[in-house]
Amino acid sequence: MKKALYIMLKEIRDFLQDKGDLSFSLLLPVITFALIYGAFGGSTQFNGTAYIVNEDGGGKYSTMLIDRLDDYKGLQIKMLSADEADAKLVRSAIYLAVIIPPDFSADLSAGQPVQIIFKQRGNGGTEGQIVTSLVQGAAEGISNDLQVLNNVRSDLALLGKDNTGPMIDATVQQILSQEQSSPSVMIVDTTVGSSPDPINQFLPGILTMYVLFAVNLTAEALVNERKKGTLDRLLATRLKMRELFLGKFMAYTARGFVQTTVLLLLAYAVFRFFTPVSFLEAMLLALIFAAACSAIGLIIGSLSRTTNQAVWISVFFTMLMVMLSGTFIQVTEGTVLGTLSHFSINTYANDAFRSIISQGGTLADVRFEILVMISVAAVGMVIAGLLFRTQKGK
Repeated sequence: MKKALYIMLKEIRDFLQDKGDLSFSLLLPVITFALIYGAFGGSTQFNGTAYIVNEDGGGKYSTMLIDRLDDYKGLQIKMLSADEADAKLVRSAIYLAVIIPPDFSADLSAGQPVQIIFKQRGNGGTEGQIVTSLVQGAAEGISNDLQVLNNVRSDLALLGKDNTGPMIDATVQQILSQEQSSPSVMIVDTTVGSSPDPINQFLPGILTMYVLFAVNLTAEALVNERKKGTLDRLLATRLKMRELFLGKFMAYTARGFVQTTVLLLLAYAVFRFFTPVSFLEAMLLALIFAAACSAIGLIIGSLSRTTNQAVWISVFFTMLMVMLSGTFIQVTEGTVLGTLSHFSINTYANDAFRSIISQGGTLADVRFEILVMISVAAVGMVIAGLLFRTQKGK
C-alpha cells in the first residue's frame, strides 16, 4: 500500500508541474463556465440605449417623452445633436436615432398632429427595433393622455363650465400619474418549464464533463508509459502488479478530485450557495465520481494499443456521456433520449450535484445516484485490473 501511495504522490507532483495539464484541467473549465454564465446567466430584461436628437429643446411634451423613455428599466438615454447622429449613423457607430422635430410640444398643445422621425441604418438592428417599439409606446401614452384631457374639456364645455383653467390640466395629469404608478391592469411574467438558472443548469454538468475529460489524459498517459517501457521498469523494482495498478488508480482519482475541488471552491467564492455541510457533501460526490472516471480511463488505456486509439475512444465516450446526460440540452423523461440518459454516469452525477448545490438536498436524498457511481467505480476497477497490461509494445 505504501508503494502505491508513492506512485500516487509522484503522479500528482508531475501533474501539478505540467502547466499544460493544469491549464486544461483547471483554467479551461473556469473559462467555459464564465462564458456560459455570460451568455445565459444574465437578466432576460432588455438592455439598450436610445439615441435621441431633441430639436424641441425645453418643450413640455418632448421632455415628457424623454422622461417616460428614461423610466423604462434597462433603457439608457443618450442625447445627440443632429450632426453627431448623422456622423454615427454613417460610420455604423449607431444604427438608429430618434429625432423629435421642432415645435413638437407647441403643435401637440395646439391639437396638431406631429411626427417622430426614426433615422436608421439598414433595419436598425435588433436593439434599434426594440427601441422603436418603446418610443412608439411612450408616444402613444402621451397621445392617450391628451385625448383624455381633450375629452374632459369637451365634457366641461357641454356642461357650460370653464374648461380653460390651469387646474384642469393639473388635475387630469395627477389622475393619469396615479394610474401610471398603480395601473388598473398589471403584467406579471411567469416562467413555464425549467428556470433559466445557469448555476442549476450548467455548473454540475461542467464539473462532471471536465472530470470525465480527464479520462482522455488517463488513457493516453497509460498507453505512453506502456509503450516507453516505464511500467516494465517500475515492475522491475519489486513493485507488484496490484500496487502499480492501485497507485495509478489513486493518482488519477486524486487528479479528478483536485480539479473538482478547485471548481467547487471558485463556485462557492462567487455564488456562496454552500453551507459547510453541503460543501463537504459535494466534495464526497466529487471523490466518488472521480474514482469512477479513473476506473473508466484505466479500462480505455488498457484496451488501447496506440495513443490515437486512447484519445479517440476517450473523446467519443466523454461526448456520448455528456450529450446523453443533458448537460447543455433538456432531456425529457419518456422520450428515447430520456431512456438513453439512464446509461450515462454523468446523468447520476449531475443529478446528485444539482440536488446538493441548488436544491438543498443531502446525501440521503441522492443515495441511489451515489450507489450507481460506486458501482461503476467498483466494476470498472475489476475490469481494469483484469485488462491492465504492462508489457512493452502491447
